[in-house]
Amino acid sequence: MAEMSKVRSREERLSYLRQHRQVPVLIIGGGINGISTFRELALQGIAAVLVEKGDWCQAASGALSRMIHGGLRYLETGEFALVKESVTERDRLLKNAPHYVFPLRTTVPVDNWGGGMVNAARRFFRLSDKPTRRGALLIKTGLSLYDVYTRQNGTMPKHEVHGEAATRQRWPGFADWVKYSATYYDAWIAAPERLGFELVDDAEQANPDALALNYCQVVAADGDRVTLQDTLSKETFTLQPHVVVNATGAWIDQLNHTLAPGEAGRRLIGGTKGSHLIIDHPALLTQLAGEMVYYENQEGRVCIMFPWFGKVLVGSTDIRVDDPDAVVCEEDEKDYILQSLHFVFPDIHVSDDQVVYTFCGVRPLPASEAKVNGQISRNHSLVLLQPDATHDFPTLCLVGGKWTTFRRFGEEAADRVLYLLGEKRTVSTTDMPIGGGRGLPPTQDQPAWFERLANKSGLSLPRLCQLVQRYGTRAESMLAAMIATEDRPLTHHPDYSVNEIRYLIQHEQAHQLDDLLIRRTSMAICGELTFALINEIAQLFAETLNWTESFSQQQIDETCARLARFHGLSSLNPTLFQEENRHVINP
Repeated sequence: MAEMSKVRSREERLSYLRQHRQVPVLIIGGGINGISTFRELALQGIAAVLVEKGDWCQAASGALSRMIHGGLRYLETGEFALVKESVTERDRLLKNAPHYVFPLRTTVPVDNWGGGMVNAARRFFRLSDKPTRRGALLIKTGLSLYDVYTRQNGTMPKHEVHGEAATRQRWPGFADWVKYSATYYDAWIAAPERLGFELVDDAEQANPDALALNYCQVVAADGDRVTLQDTLSKETFTLQPHVVVNATGAWIDQLNHTLAPGEAGRRLIGGTKGSHLIIDHPALLTQLAGEMVYYENQEGRVCIMFPWFGKVLVGSTDIRVDDPDAVVCEEDEKDYILQSLHFVFPDIHVSDDQVVYTFCGVRPLPASEAKVNGQISRNHSLVLLQPDATHDFPTLCLVGGKWTTFRRFGEEAADRVLYLLGEKRTVSTTDMPIGGGRGLPPTQDQPAWFERLANKSGLSLPRLCQLVQRYGTRAESMLAAMIATEDRPLTHHPDYSVNEIRYLIQHEQAHQLDDLLIRRTSMAICGELTFALINEIAQLFAETLNWTESFSQQQIDETCARLARFHGLSSLNPTLFQEENRHVINP
């Protein structure tokens, strides 16, 4: 059995902040780019501190389309370097995180052969912002260039373009306007929030002097000091950082008002929100047969749909927003997404009760005057705010970026910080496995590995396969804790066990009920939550973290309210739930 790594308790983390006033780097923002920067610096031996006001990957980094892609459509705006970088990083993730990132065969339905060439040229030269439909020849041209970048890494099959007969044979449910189709390969990610946490954990395990703390926010900054507050206990801490990294995404400008008042008028971010739906529709799932459909809706905007753990993920919208704290998937967005789906599959009708989950996040795009949001660059950049009369530390702002390229963005940010510190890079993450992807045997060697795990643990092969699917090789470390005491399946979700949930609470910085329901597991996004299950897991939190009965009930009420507001689960009525379960919580 693999040896369990040492895990700091939250009190030990807070004690670290009490004892360490001066730190070389303070990274603010626990989305994927802040986490990546933290990992890069920790691996270079830097005692970096990473803080996040909520949970890891709680905002935009947990609201992505679940794709790890090369950015095919960025070719038509001439962002060739971004596409090449994205394809390269996609292929690295397929290799470094094979437990969560998988190839995804993708089909593009097309209505004509030669259309869109003139408008594509106009978009390329920034002469037009108008979205238009793209013909098969234009798509083939783009995919040919995509293949060139992909072949440099040699991991994906070449694209194919199909005529109407072949298209109809494979996709009989496509609308009559579909005359051609193109297929190529990208990738999807099964658990982005978990991968984010694993990056945090890898960094801390590699460098015990590095510290990552969720539920800790910046409340003030003055001169050479930054004041933090633990949002759970309300205790405050003062740090003196040599360099501050602002990795708060859509909140960059807001935080800069606190960190660097002299830059208050400078606008770096112009975010847009993207909403997605998870729908439970067996007929559509059958038609997709494991593939993604990457399509243009009626107005020429690119949309996606692909299988998601027995459901279908459909998205997305692209709407400019001013307040990142207020974004939810609105009813008109839901209608828009479903109308777009119906445009491709006219015989598919989705009822309200088939939408089992919604999610929405703000893309931290650079401030732009573009009339069409799709014309705003998805590339990333670094903006350094120099010290001035209000603050003594430089602030490095991480602007833009996409999930696929987080490693490269974090690498660039870390190299800039190392320069500011007078240090040099000693470790590369280019080929470094992540979390449960470390040591995962190739598919052909897995049966023997599972047999060894079964002999050591006494668990059945199906159960071990389930754990490895969820956690990769991290499951091996979990097994010792899971079999140390008597275990049993959850009453209201037998695919999980009591000791499995307790392990996640104890070892993965899960402090709130929705940390586990939404981000450490896929229960919420897969549409598996019930009143009884939420209550059962709340009871395990209470037993593990010594919650009082009143605090447990508060967590249940707040979690149900958040699930209703931000994820469309209005059936989780906190008042009704409280009446039904008032005397169940007994920590």
